[in-house]
Amino acid sequence: MSKIEKQEAKEKITALKLEKKLNYEDQKNASNYLKVVNEKIGFVPNVLKAFSNFPKQFEGFTKLYNSIMLGESGLSKLEREMIAVTVSSENQCFYCLAAHGATLRELSQDPQLGERLASNFEAANLSKKHKTMLLFARNLTRNPSTVNEEDRLALNKVGFNDRDIWDISLVIGFFNMTNRLAIASEMEPNDIYHNMYR
Repeated sequence: MSKIEKQEAKEKITALKLEKKLNYEDQKNASNYLKVVNEKIGFVPNVLKAFSNFPKQFEGFTKLYNSIMLGESGLSKLEREMIAVTVSSENQCFYCLAAHGATLRELSQDPQLGERLASNFEAANLSKKHKTMLLFARNLTRNPSTVNEEDRLALNKVGFNDRDIWDISLVIGFFNMTNRLAIASEMEPNDIYHNMYR
């Protein structure tokens, strides 16, 4: 039997050579932000390391992410992570499945939920409300041109108001964007994600 090598992150954050010379002020701002992240969670996610090469994009990405995933919303943080993992599963985004799968395990305190959503959310024991939310996420990811009033009404019927639908759609759109960037650049998830909250 041939040996299968142990899987671990490649040394490069992405397959692209992104190192860019930054001016002192931009470098200082990015470094300060990354330092705070490192102090808070104990490491710096590779997506932030990659974006830190481009100061305006870094600022925009971090502000948008924090607003969508951590900001005020009728959706819980767990619900937003459930959407992130479902969209990332549809797109087969290794980076986001590893990173947001870890966050989903942390928030839910249920490693199996994360694995089920990453594989196929229909295999999870979910409420009708959450199943409808994730069906919408799958449909908007796979077939955006088919989404219509009927889909929005289905969300209304299970208890989501129009602002919630806006936020659900925003999370879906954000992760479709980041999934495509991570896939196109072959972004490597930090090794630490794979063992977190199991």
